[in-house]
Amino acid sequence: MKLIIPMAGMGKRMRPHTLTIPKPLIPVAGKPIVQRLAEEITKVSKSKIEEIAFIIGNFGKEVENTLLSVAENLGAKGKIYYQTEALGTAHAIYCAEPSLNEKIIIAFADTLFKADFNLNEETDSVIWTKQVDNPEAFGVIKKDSKGNITDFIEKPKKFVSDEAIIGIYYFKDGNKLRKELKYLIDNNIRGNNEFQLTDALENMKNKNINFKSATVTEWLDCGNKDATVHTNQRILHHTGNIISEKSIQKFSVIIEPCFIDEGVEIHSSVIGPFVSVGKNTIIKNSVISNSIIQSNCNIKEAVFSNSMIGNYVNINKNKENLSIGDYNTIK
Repeated sequence: MKLIIPMAGMGKRMRPHTLTIPKPLIPVAGKPIVQRLAEEITKVSKSKIEEIAFIIGNFGKEVENTLLSVAENLGAKGKIYYQTEALGTAHAIYCAEPSLNEKIIIAFADTLFKADFNLNEETDSVIWTKQVDNPEAFGVIKKDSKGNITDFIEKPKKFVSDEAIIGIYYFKDGNKLRKELKYLIDNNIRGNNEFQLTDALENMKNKNINFKSATVTEWLDCGNKDATVHTNQRILHHTGNIISEKSIQKFSVIIEPCFIDEGVEIHSSVIGPFVSVGKNTIIKNSVISNSIIQSNCNIKEAVFSNSMIGNYVNINKNKENLSIGDYNTIK
C-alpha cells in the first residue's frame, strides 16, 4: 500500500502561522498535522503502508527531511514530489505519477479524522465521508440501494445528500486513476479553471469502477486558526493529559486535558483545559485555556483563550483572543 499526501498549498487562511512553515507541519497536540494524518491512515489500513509520497511546493530541505522522517518513523519509504503551480486537485495528485500504481490511499493534508472501520481493500475504490449539516458547502456523494456511489456533486445548491467527501480516497489499482488524471491534463479538461479530481472519479465510475463510501466518526478540519484550535481540543479529548517529565510546574494548576512538552516551565499559572504547549516555552502568572502555544515562547501575566501562538513569541500583559505568528512580541 502507498499513501499519497498532496500538501503543496500556501495555507493562506492560516497566516501568519504559515509564513515560516507549511500548514501540515503545524503541531496539534504536540504532533504535526501531517504526522497525525499518516498515523490515522496506518491504523485503518489492513495492508502495511510501504511508501508515503508527499507532494509539496518549494518548502526547502529542512521541511523535506522532516517529512521523510515522518515516513521512516512509520516504517515506510518516503518520497518527495513537487507541484510548482496550483492547478487543482487532479494536477496535484498527478505530480506523484511514478507512485500512482498498485493499491494507493490519497489523503489531503488539511484533514484529520477518527474512524472505527477497517478499509475494505477488495473494493475498487473507497471514498471517506462524513455526514454534515451544511452539505451545500462541500462535495457530496449520492448512493444507490446497494451502497454504491452513483454521483459526485460539488457544492449542491439543492439537497441531494448530506454525505460529504472529506478528502481521503482509496484505489485498488492506482494505474486506473493515473490514466484518468493524465487524460484530463492532456486534454486540458478543467472545472473552474483547474483540473478536478471529481472529474477523474466520474470518468472512472462511467467505466464501471465500483465506488463505496466509508463514513468516519469525526472529521477534524485544520483550514484556519479557529478550526485548528478546535481540532487540538478534540485530539486532546481523545488522548487525555500528556505532560513531559522534563517539564516544570510550580505553584500552578493544570486542568486536564493538556499537552505539555519537554523543557516547558509553568509558574504561578492556570493552564487548561485543552492547551498544547511546545518545547522550552516559559509561562508565568497567566491563565490560558483552549489554545495552541508552540515552542520557545515567553508568556507573562497574560489571560487568553481560543488562541494560536507561533514559535519564539513574547507576550506580556495581554488579554485577548490571539493569533500570533513566529518571532513576534506583544506588550
